[in-house]
Amino acid sequence: MRWLGRAVLLQVVVLVVAAAAYAGTLDRVVQRGRLVCGVNGGLPGFGYLEPDGTWSGFDVDYCRAIAAAVLGDPDAVEFVALTAAQRLPALQTGEVDVLLRNTTFTLLRDTDNRLNFAPPIFYDGQGFMVHRATGVVELEDLAGASICVQTGTTTELNLADAMRAHGIPYTPVVFEEIDTTYNAYEQGRCDAVTSDRSQLAARRSVLRNPDDHVILEATISKEPLAPVVAHGDDQWYDIVKWVVYATFFAEEIEITSGNVDAWMTTDNPEVRRLLGLEGGMGRALGLRDDWAVQVIKGVGNYGEIYDRNLTPLGLPRGLNRPYTQGGLLYAMPFR
Repeated sequence: MRWLGRAVLLQVVVLVVAAAAYAGTLDRVVQRGRLVCGVNGGLPGFGYLEPDGTWSGFDVDYCRAIAAAVLGDPDAVEFVALTAAQRLPALQTGEVDVLLRNTTFTLLRDTDNRLNFAPPIFYDGQGFMVHRATGVVELEDLAGASICVQTGTTTELNLADAMRAHGIPYTPVVFEEIDTTYNAYEQGRCDAVTSDRSQLAARRSVLRNPDDHVILEATISKEPLAPVVAHGDDQWYDIVKWVVYATFFAEEIEITSGNVDAWMTTDNPEVRRLLGLEGGMGRALGLRDDWAVQVIKGVGNYGEIYDRNLTPLGLPRGLNRPYTQGGLLYAMPFR
């Protein structure tokens, strides 16, 4: 049994070393004076580098929300554009502090990849886009079709599962880069392209003739998209998680970037704790007590972030509404 004891000891040492490598993210970000955030650089509405060099998008605004909470400045962010294959290694090696790149919360990513997922900020599902002229309407119409898909994604795996389950033969046409994937589709190198429905809508908006393309009704998966941090730093995980909850709760009780100052005299005890007026919620996270005020002033509540970035794409709120309105967004209590 001596070998077993040495093996256990070695595993403990590895875990301790790994934890030490990731611990102290808050201190590192504060000393650096900026947050390093991994994003998608080519997805309008979520993560997009504009021609003038500025960044826009729903995920981009959540990077800014974390920077506002930690540094008091929503603009103190260095954005790193990552491909689907690059994103998890970038987080695991510490190249980025947090990942906000349309990443689906799955069991193996949570465990084998040693990642921690904050609450999902967008509930999505995988769909298909086709050239309108093909007349394709249903999933079964894609029998024998070639389908463009990005590698290193749950999308690629879901496609294989769904087609096998339905007995539909197809030919995958795989690319690593998102731009290459949609360029190939637009040029007719594949009959259809598959990804999250939000991504299909976003990319359709920048095709040469958006009306020439149809997103099918078929949805083949659940895709809860969430911010991600590496294992080993519970404080950092708590900060990212509660920044998300702050945006949910602010929308639930209708605190906005425009009226947050008027709420500073409220008698509502939970709102007072959210806004840092009592309760020491900031100190518990290692932040200033007004961290949530900085988030709301800097980027707004969840609804404001959604309306600014995703409503123009025509994406309905659907499940991405507060639970009080029939959606799945539910903030844990600020207590």
